[in-house]
Amino acid sequence: MSDTIISPLAPTSTPDIAPVAGVTLAAGSAQVRYTGRSDVMLARIAPGSSIAGVFTRSSTRAAPVLWDQDILAESGGMAPDGKPLAIIVNSGNANAFTGRAGEESVRAVAAAVARTMNTDERAVYQASTGVIGERLPHAKIEAVLDDLAAGLSPDAWHGAAAAIMTTDTFPKLAGATVELDGKTVTISGFTKGSGMIAPDMATMLGFVFTDAAIAPDALQTMLRESAQDSFNAITVDSDTSTSDTVLLAATGQAGNARITDAGDSSAAGFRAALDSVMRDLAHQIVRDGEGATKFIEIGVTGAETDAAARIIALAIANSPLVKTAFAGEDPNWGRIVMAVGKSGEAADRDRLTIRFGDILVAENGWVAESYREDDGAAYMKGAELAVTVDVGVGTGRSTVWTCDLTHRYIEINADYRS
Repeated sequence: MSDTIISPLAPTSTPDIAPVAGVTLAAGSAQVRYTGRSDVMLARIAPGSSIAGVFTRSSTRAAPVLWDQDILAESGGMAPDGKPLAIIVNSGNANAFTGRAGEESVRAVAAAVARTMNTDERAVYQASTGVIGERLPHAKIEAVLDDLAAGLSPDAWHGAAAAIMTTDTFPKLAGATVELDGKTVTISGFTKGSGMIAPDMATMLGFVFTDAAIAPDALQTMLRESAQDSFNAITVDSDTSTSDTVLLAATGQAGNARITDAGDSSAAGFRAALDSVMRDLAHQIVRDGEGATKFIEIGVTGAETDAAARIIALAIANSPLVKTAFAGEDPNWGRIVMAVGKSGEAADRDRLTIRFGDILVAENGWVAESYREDDGAAYMKGAELAVTVDVGVGTGRSTVWTCDLTHRYIEINADYRS
């Protein structure tokens, strides 16, 4: 992807990601679709680990999603006795809308990884990302498994993150540490996503690992709740993928007292650190939105409920008219009024307040006397923007993140399969 135009919103430096005890990774080239780059990632997670997952609610879920949901429910989120968990991910082909052939590919890959990793087939989690509707050439993945297994390393985070990219312009990684019971706990993860991004349980592919000791039920609760205000609070283009998957694995090798209740006070520090990592990864997806030039925070207050505020915020964030106005650096606040009105949620027109950053744009259902169009236009030239809307009917609030919609988005998606 040497000719890829890096997003102008990309981080200016690549983060250092700490190893997680009990986790090793490798990346390689299976040439599933791409040549001249890595396109497959393998992770080994030590015996005794817990795993949790959130997945797309799409009615056209890909074969790997259905497989993961099935084995997660069957296992209760635990590795088989004395055996590791594995995660295998390919880019270039989503193995979605592939019918029985897709199921056969998933089973074949699971069997091959299990043989290579000396584990059970039902301990092999899978994800695929790329073109929909084409059969996965799984033999290509099987052919590189020995090399991947031989190359497993605790330090291969950046290679693993790069291997799962499709239209992404940069690999996305984040990490954090936290003290639990006098032990330093590490959380490290990576994600991919650029287009076909809209919240619906998970919103892309994401893999997060920790050496904390956490029971599966508690881990699942933490992941589900953390995803709600991170991966479920972003949108690039309002389209939900068939393949959305986020997995969180905990090896238990940090030595902390095992967390068995997600609501226990002993879990608070870990949950805060996990939320930070998940939000960082989610924001990086928005910063790499296809063709994006603006990173935009949409905050809604004064709604009937938090859920209503989320719906209004997404109505604003997903509006093509709002997004193109941002792209053109046009402070067209009337389009925000439109988006609030179309959301279907209650709003008091005559109490509506809108702000661009610290600039009061509208209040009491009318343009603010202090507002100057030149101030709004100057604000829109920034790369990072914040819009706040109070709809005046209650105490509900929500924040989502999005990007602008540029001509580059059309170029990328018009040429995606060519």
